[in-house]
Amino acid sequence: MPDVARCELSLRELNQMWRLIEASAKMHCPAEARLLLPAMVATRTGFAHLEQALVANLVQEKVRHVLAELGTQARYAIDILVRNLYERTADVGFLATDPDLCRFVAGLDQDAGAARQRLADYRDKYTVYDQILLLDLAGRVLVQADPANPVGLSHDPLLAAALAADGYVETFRATDLRPGQPRALVYAHRMRHPDSGAPIGVLCLCFHFEQEMAAIFAAYRDPAQRANMLLLDAHDQVISSADPLWIPAGVRVPTNPDGQPRLLMFGGREYLVRTFSAAGYQGYPGPAGWKAQLMMPVELAFRAHGSQALAAVAPDLMQGLLSHAQAFSPALHELMGAVTRTTRTIERIVWNGKVTSAANHSAAGGSQLNTVLDQITDTGQRSDALFSHSIQDLYQTVLASSLSEAGMTAQLLVDLLDRNLYERANDCRWWAQSAALRAGLAQPAAPAGRAMAGVLDAINRLYTVYARLFVYDRSGRIVASSGGDDLVGHGIGADTLARVSALRSTLEHYPEPFGPSPFYGGQPTYTYHAAIRAAGGQVIGGIGCVLDAAPELRNMLHSGVAGRPRMHACFVTPQGQLLASTDPAHVPGAQLALAPALLAEAASNDGTSVTRILPHDGQYVIAACSRARGYREFRAAAGVEQAVLAVLLQAFGPVRSGAALPAPARVAIERLRDSGPDYAIFQVGASLMALRATHIQEALPFARVQRTASAAHPARIGMLDAALAGGRQHCVWVFDLALLVGGQAGVVTEHSQVMLVRHGDTVLGLLVDELHAVQPFDPADLTASPLDSAGAALAPRLIQANQGQLLIEELCLARLLARLRA
Repeated sequence: MPDVARCELSLRELNQMWRLIEASAKMHCPAEARLLLPAMVATRTGFAHLEQALVANLVQEKVRHVLAELGTQARYAIDILVRNLYERTADVGFLATDPDLCRFVAGLDQDAGAARQRLADYRDKYTVYDQILLLDLAGRVLVQADPANPVGLSHDPLLAAALAADGYVETFRATDLRPGQPRALVYAHRMRHPDSGAPIGVLCLCFHFEQEMAAIFAAYRDPAQRANMLLLDAHDQVISSADPLWIPAGVRVPTNPDGQPRLLMFGGREYLVRTFSAAGYQGYPGPAGWKAQLMMPVELAFRAHGSQALAAVAPDLMQGLLSHAQAFSPALHELMGAVTRTTRTIERIVWNGKVTSAANHSAAGGSQLNTVLDQITDTGQRSDALFSHSIQDLYQTVLASSLSEAGMTAQLLVDLLDRNLYERANDCRWWAQSAALRAGLAQPAAPAGRAMAGVLDAINRLYTVYARLFVYDRSGRIVASSGGDDLVGHGIGADTLARVSALRSTLEHYPEPFGPSPFYGGQPTYTYHAAIRAAGGQVIGGIGCVLDAAPELRNMLHSGVAGRPRMHACFVTPQGQLLASTDPAHVPGAQLALAPALLAEAASNDGTSVTRILPHDGQYVIAACSRARGYREFRAAAGVEQAVLAVLLQAFGPVRSGAALPAPARVAIERLRDSGPDYAIFQVGASLMALRATHIQEALPFARVQRTASAAHPARIGMLDAALAGGRQHCVWVFDLALLVGGQAGVVTEHSQVMLVRHGDTVLGLLVDELHAVQPFDPADLTASPLDSAGAALAPRLIQANQGQLLIEELCLARLLARLRA
């Protein structure tokens, strides 16, 4: 962490400066500095503790940021894989019941060419498989989809396991079903005789594992390739590696499943590591023990990256967002508060010292004390600047991390959507080739309709992502549906019918744009259509698959933002029309009130997500948008699928008004001369005010005030136990100077101060916002205030500072006391 090392060096130099100032004060003005030295030692000690806390927080935040980024990539990678494999378990169970294939395996149909073509048709639609095989009870391969890699006989124990199992069997290892391959991910399922129900053989679906892992690595690995992404087995051995030349398959690697900040050694290098196991999906746990892991060498982990993402943020927007720092980094917010309190303490020490020096201006050590005080001021400002700069940089690191995570989450959401809709497009095209549905449409009688409804009900029981399935004839009239006959007799839209009738092959489908559907209770959804064809290829009708969009889309969105407070996600069109949202206030069909330029940029972006910091709905938010770019051949053809964006919004707090933002940096007052009376300058509301230093005893933090309600005077807000001349303790009343001067009560903050002022024998406290400076002004610099025409203003004169460019109101203590007594 080179920036942390530089910070440590600067902090050591400042610590030495504090020690030099102490030594200088002891040597040159010991009498005058004796009251300051204890406070200086306490301040130096306080800064030393803050230095340790700063470095510790810098290290912790940087490590946390890296581990969080690695963890996000690992979690999304394994989740995407498990969701994909869950679909395979449904596929093998459904295809094993295919009537045409079961008849062939049972020997009721001898047409091997037709069976081979049916498997090839299936693989053409479900391109995640590189081989499909049908085997008899003895392990003989009856037919396979890929004749380029022929298999005649298998002795794999997978076959016996599948015949004995009631469901699917999943294996990942070397198998004679895939000769020449070191391993294969195979899903096997028992097939039954269509008449007797007796076991007759086994269906094996061979998943295109290497291709799928390459796609996941490309999508979720660190683009800078500083880290390697791995898939591990239950024994922590590498199954697949994004960079096999770096970490090859088969080796065992250290893991970090609990995410603790620790360095792990592998191959002579130290790594930061994040490991995520499969969380399961819809009851499917994933292959036993599989997990995704990211490994980043520690020497690469902290190279600066991501700061460019904040370069275009407007300063006032960044200031407003950072005013909510407690929401996204409580530890750093507390540290910044401690630094500010220490800085205010230094300012008060110097201010009180200069007030004391002004009261004893002719004393021998006055000039030496002022020199020491100036050194304290300069070193305090340098310390504050170093702390503030380091913490602000770290705040920006936290925000850059949030931007990166939001962008990756938006990408995950559109990937989940595309992979889900890929399956829907495959389903409708495959089911349109069902012999039972083709035969039913060829015989438009009531029994045929009931038979088709039985087929649709059976499918719908297995594929619960659909609300309804229905079949319609060439006129668009629905003749059968799952879930009852209430849709029978209704018609599909003329435009939909025309588009389905125009489909040129069994590889094409038509998705209706997301919108209200009469087949989904009038609610918006996707409906996927495919043409049903006669033996000669002519279209005789079609099948419609109505996605149960409300829970399906909502579950996808929740998977990205679950457990992350103040974060919402939604799917929208490029025009901002909502498809689904995790925010109940954003209903489907409504318009998302987000910057159109952001949506337009995301819609035209072919690369990564577009991320911004902006105000939205009265909140400062991180917004991330990602365009659905497709999966495999899904979305490969332009104009088929509706364009969709995923939008992620993470709120940090309400937009601040100008008055609620932190005060801007104080105005510097030029010191033009060393002659003339000394004035103590302080801030009251938006005004700079001054009082002759001889009237001031000292300043104290407002935290020492005992608040009291007083009917005697509305400006009297409490009392303070103060040390007066001769060491006597005395309680003095504290008044709100802002209310006395401007008529508006002052705002008490943790930085508020109380000035103890003297006039004759009277001592009272005045609440001010901030202490500024103590310096002399020539009587020629003072002029009458135009607000004192009646002779009653509490600030009858103005000090013209900075060559007349800055006006400071001089408070008249006599008039103030007179008004209070009145």
